[in-house]
Amino acid sequence: MATAATAQASASSSTASTRGSPAASSSSHSAVCLVPFRWWARVREEAPPEGGVRYAATAAASPSSYYGLRLLHSFLHPDLVLRLERGGCRGTGAGAGGRSYALVPADELSRVLARQNSSLALHNKHSFAEDSAGAYPLVLRISVRETSILTVKISKKDNPVENYKRAYKIFNIDSQPVHVWDFSGQTNLILMNEWNRSNHDCCHSELENILEVQVYAMSDSLTSKIGGTSKEYTEQSSADVNDMDVDLSYGSFGRSSSHGLIGLENLGNTCFMNSSIQCLAHTSKLVDYFLGDYDRDINRTNPLGLNGELALAFGELLRRLWNTERKPVSPHHFKAKIACFAPQFSGFNQHDSQELLAFLLDGLHEDLNQVKCKPYEEAKDASGRPDKEVADEYWSNHLARNDSVIVDTYHGQYKSTLTCPTCSKTSVTFDPFMYLSLPVPSTAKRTMTVTVFSTDGSIEPISYDVTVPQFGSLNDLVQALSSACSLGDDEILLITEVYNNRILRYLEEPSDSVSLLRDGDKLAAFRLPRKYEKSPVVVFTHQYFDERSSIDNITPQMKEFEAPLLAVLPERANGLTLKNIYLKLLEPLRFSKSTSSLNDSGRCNSGCAAVMMDATPDSDSKFQSAPSENAPESSQSETIECQMTEGPSESNIGDTTDSDREAHMEEFEFYLINGRGEFQQTRIQTDEVDLQTTPNRLLINVHWQQNAVGQYDTSMLKSLPEIHKLELIPKGNEDSVALHGCLEAFLKEEPLGPEDMWYCPCCKKHQQAMKKLDLWRLPEVLVIHLKRFSYTQFTRNKLETFVDFPISDLDLSSYIIDKSELSDCHYRLYAISNHYGNMGGGHYTASIYHEEGKGWYKFDDECVRPITEDSIKTPAAYVLFYRRE
Repeated sequence: MATAATAQASASSSTASTRGSPAASSSSHSAVCLVPFRWWARVREEAPPEGGVRYAATAAASPSSYYGLRLLHSFLHPDLVLRLERGGCRGTGAGAGGRSYALVPADELSRVLARQNSSLALHNKHSFAEDSAGAYPLVLRISVRETSILTVKISKKDNPVENYKRAYKIFNIDSQPVHVWDFSGQTNLILMNEWNRSNHDCCHSELENILEVQVYAMSDSLTSKIGGTSKEYTEQSSADVNDMDVDLSYGSFGRSSSHGLIGLENLGNTCFMNSSIQCLAHTSKLVDYFLGDYDRDINRTNPLGLNGELALAFGELLRRLWNTERKPVSPHHFKAKIACFAPQFSGFNQHDSQELLAFLLDGLHEDLNQVKCKPYEEAKDASGRPDKEVADEYWSNHLARNDSVIVDTYHGQYKSTLTCPTCSKTSVTFDPFMYLSLPVPSTAKRTMTVTVFSTDGSIEPISYDVTVPQFGSLNDLVQALSSACSLGDDEILLITEVYNNRILRYLEEPSDSVSLLRDGDKLAAFRLPRKYEKSPVVVFTHQYFDERSSIDNITPQMKEFEAPLLAVLPERANGLTLKNIYLKLLEPLRFSKSTSSLNDSGRCNSGCAAVMMDATPDSDSKFQSAPSENAPESSQSETIECQMTEGPSESNIGDTTDSDREAHMEEFEFYLINGRGEFQQTRIQTDEVDLQTTPNRLLINVHWQQNAVGQYDTSMLKSLPEIHKLELIPKGNEDSVALHGCLEAFLKEEPLGPEDMWYCPCCKKHQQAMKKLDLWRLPEVLVIHLKRFSYTQFTRNKLETFVDFPISDLDLSSYIIDKSELSDCHYRLYAISNHYGNMGGGHYTASIYHEEGKGWYKFDDECVRPITEDSIKTPAAYVLFYRRE
């Protein structure tokens, strides 16, 4: 006759024994019985029960000499440990190592006994809850850093003090453990050796508690013992193991040579997310933090945070990545959380890994920010105070409002200096940074052709070929062109894009990329006085009558000159001023007398061009007349130098008749163009233009008559040269740059963009100040973002320049201006986010140094494989992660 020990099993748990009590039946809180396996196997053969063997229990050590059918609780030591395994798993057969027992539902056992005409009923009325605590002990995995992990099985009824004593006994610790961490997230951080003996319930029975024991001053003998191989422990007798209540195995979490080498499933173009997550998941400080009791730091009331949901989702994902299972992890839940708070990352489109990284770090910081009420801190200017004093003040203010593991790990500080170009007023501030976005200087060059015009008629138009970086800025183009045309210190260049006889757009934003300009575009640059600033300008476009289009007395066709002309309007101007400005702009194009002495018909047109420039208004006429051909050259010269708003005296008119003056005047007709570029039929009379209501850019269309075309060299007006094709330096060693070159480009002084104007307190207006950055305080983990991607309204480009970055020793001491920080300037590379391909389609991976494995690994979504250190340097490197040495 069989006698069984009874226990309570939770129906909610059906996993292996390390997860708690197994389910004995479908109903919750059903009783289960523990019976000798051989007896149960014989009974099953004689009359197979409906449910079969649900679980088998194998004693961890040899039981007492008693063997037979008796109540197990009468001879099992309270500390006896049973390894529970599912039916069908290893160890469930008869004769498996140690004594074997079957775990059978009580009602099913009763039916079996009844069929065998057993008169023995289960009259034992032991408390199921009390017995279940011993039959199904909790499982605590106790680990020592840098060692194997041991599993201790204890009773659910034990309080934390008893748990601590067991750990103390197992490790035979000479000095007391200091920290015990609960990785289950169910309890707060505790010091178990400081707890009182109150009967706390550590966790729910179906959960597994993960405890990390940090031991200070561990003895060499213990280190040797713990540091041994798993084989050494498995070869110990089961009795020895049971004496310590220890089952040697790897825990679910920890830091071993295989932990952390788990891939992430690609949910559809989510490689950008996987790459960033893997880099963060191998940042030691974050790993230690999120595998600890981090949830106590969650700030759910922070209006800038995400209610702690992002931190919880990231922490859960990090725990799964550091599990012992090597199966790839699906980040579906984490991605869903990100999409809730950042809709730009929803869906399954490709995104920028650095943009996700920036959002993730900022979101984690706000979720974990320990500052509940942020104090108001007014930013103060340096005002001549020492830099260190000002920097410390700014940093203290920053920490008063921001306190999280993200700040401790990733935040640094740089010095920002603004200088007014007008009064030289300087403003110094010290701002925090989470990562450095460095420009990538490219050795690929682009040759561009630009035609430069004067705005005062002093120089004829000239086309220049200049070379700029392939993805350089308009500021690079302006500097190259200024050098080519010998631009004066009192001049500036205004570059425009010309299309169809019109200025399509003014290229006035220095930071815009030259990649905006296509190969077939045409550029015109105008030399303007530096003091002009936002003074009104007049833009002339031109049309002319083409005699060759006149066939069979058909009216000649109007054709357009391609290049417009531009000039600054004076403060007071009228219609006559416009005419004189235009004529002066044409002066460099006028043929000399010897060149233009004969026209196509053989008639002498000498002096016709001079008529346009030297005309003076008659007191009774709105038109100008030409001086006599015999007039001295000095009088012509004086006429050119006259003020445009005033006409010369009548004594300079010469001997020309009124009819001659009227004929010459009719060679040009001036018409208004509206703001939309549409031609209007309103002809401008030279004394009837009210410039007080003129917009900043007055558009005028000039009609050339047939007899005027031959007097000027119009080749530069009829057609502008196109921008040349790309001329790239072949890829290779030449197309590379050192990381220090990127840093120097980032720290160099440069002007602010027009949209980022700085208000100068001395000038009392916004100025395009010069900005200079310097590194002041470096973080523990330095994240460097290489700006390979450029986005414009029309184009998207990626730089494939090879950046040669140091691996073992990144020395930033030469860039730190605070000399007291020089000891913390050396970094070692430990992770890289790579991007392969172009902007249209690419793929992200991560190259990571695994500290426990002592080598580099490539994380390509689900695939994780070892790689050599030499292979990590590629043009695909996008985000670099450095750890302070």
